[in-house]
Amino acid sequence: MEDKIKKILISKEKIADRIHELGKDITKEYKDKNLYVLSLLRGSFIFAADIVREIDLPTKIGFMTTSSYGHSEVSSGCVKVVNDIQDDIKGCDVLIVDDIIDTGITMDFVIGHIKALGATSVKCCVLLDKPERRKLELKPDFCCFEIPDVFVAGYGLNYGDYYRNIPYVFNWE
Repeated sequence: MEDKIKKILISKEKIADRIHELGKDITKEYKDKNLYVLSLLRGSFIFAADIVREIDLPTKIGFMTTSSYGHSEVSSGCVKVVNDIQDDIKGCDVLIVDDIIDTGITMDFVIGHIKALGATSVKCCVLLDKPERRKLELKPDFCCFEIPDVFVAGYGLNYGDYYRNIPYVFNWE
């Protein structure tokens, strides 16, 4: 894919503007609640860092690593917990932050896992929503952008082990 031309789908400026708006919405939603932001690594680390800086509330932050893609462009459909959440989240209102929701299989798995750990409430926030690929009836509670069914990289999303550091979302032409 590297010999093809990158096509910017969402600019870094557009991402920053939308995250600022979403931060206000999340602040309003979680006012007077015990907010715990759970970043799903590795894909969400850039988005999670940016979104938590836009939340104007006391916020605990934790991390969990799952895997369903490996080095492929499509989900395997099998979710593995690589590194589980380390904190006790009983009594917390958990906001799961991920880079993208497409089939919904990973998010559905993580939501069930977090509920089983005793969270008071569980919602999800994603940078990108790809509803055409959904295999489960699941809609993100907070979403920056809905995109068509194209393979994307950049802004935390990878292809193989690369491109997470690109400050915008792109695909190849």
